[in-house]
Amino acid sequence: MSYSHLTKYYKDKRVFLTGHTGFKGSWMLHWLNLLGATIKGYALSPENKEDHFNVIEGSRMCESVIADIQDKAKLEKEIFNFQPDFIFHLAAQPLVRLSYEKPSETFTVNGIGTAFLLDAVRQLSKPCVVVLITTDKVYQNHEWHYPYRENDRLGGYDPYSASKACAELIISSYRNSFFNINNYSSHKKSISSARAGNVIGGGDWSKDRIIPDIVRALNKNEFITVRNPNAVRPWQHVLEPIGGYLHLGTKMVDDPIRYADSWNFGPFAEDSLKVVDLVELAISIWESGNYEIPLLYNQPHEAGLLKLDISKTISELNWKPKFNSRKAIEMTLDWYKSYNENNYSKTKEQIQKF
Repeated sequence: MSYSHLTKYYKDKRVFLTGHTGFKGSWMLHWLNLLGATIKGYALSPENKEDHFNVIEGSRMCESVIADIQDKAKLEKEIFNFQPDFIFHLAAQPLVRLSYEKPSETFTVNGIGTAFLLDAVRQLSKPCVVVLITTDKVYQNHEWHYPYRENDRLGGYDPYSASKACAELIISSYRNSFFNINNYSSHKKSISSARAGNVIGGGDWSKDRIIPDIVRALNKNEFITVRNPNAVRPWQHVLEPIGGYLHLGTKMVDDPIRYADSWNFGPFAEDSLKVVDLVELAISIWESGNYEIPLLYNQPHEAGLLKLDISKTISELNWKPKFNSRKAIEMTLDWYKSYNENNYSKTKEQIQKF
């Protein structure tokens, strides 16, 4: 997947990007802008001036529509008026712990919001490639060392995970009912889902996420609080899945029937790290800091072990991760150090080097 190869597919194409003001969405916005795409973003307003979307001046890179994915009429109008060649759906309530505080809202945004978007796609009469982003947490997680494949059972303990599993079922139902590959010549819509998680990178300031918690503590010379030190996660830099989504979009253009499917994007299975290992590595790279493991009681459930099997993505999409966990952490902390030095060009630099 070269820069020039992606440019061939996205330059001057119309891309509708939901969630463009969020962490992953703003990285994708910047990359699409560099590729020369014409972009319409649809998302809620960024919450803080330090959010990545504001740092990269994302409103200059697209037609930015500030609206709720739950506003069905507005969403349909914006998509229909734009007549996109591609749709990347990243808008979501993305936090596990927040889903315990707002469970019904999480299900509505992540599940019904996906249905609303696919209803809008039904109104398009032109060909369109649609990539819907869910998460690695859509699987019924038994916390074993077996990596989950795309055909494994869906599930979800917490509301966030379950809401994304619901989204996968919704996607499958719409693909079968309205965008069936056997009828592609009539509807001309290629629909896929992409599953990735534990994404790290510069510009993420979300509450209760490990990298933002680390950076905030390091900047204040405070102890880093580590809630689940032995939890194992497949950490990956944000450019890995974003690049995967863009690459998947090109494959769907070339063969819209074959690639209308579900795809895992993640690091190699052996590259997973414990949370405490990530924290210690971050402290080593930052060259300062310390952490504490508090005794916590009655905490919301969070999975202790989760791995993805990316063999299908490697063999059929010809995609594989470029970075190991250490490199991903180094790039992430390099971004935050640059942010502290008021060097906001780091996002562009890292995309162009990827």
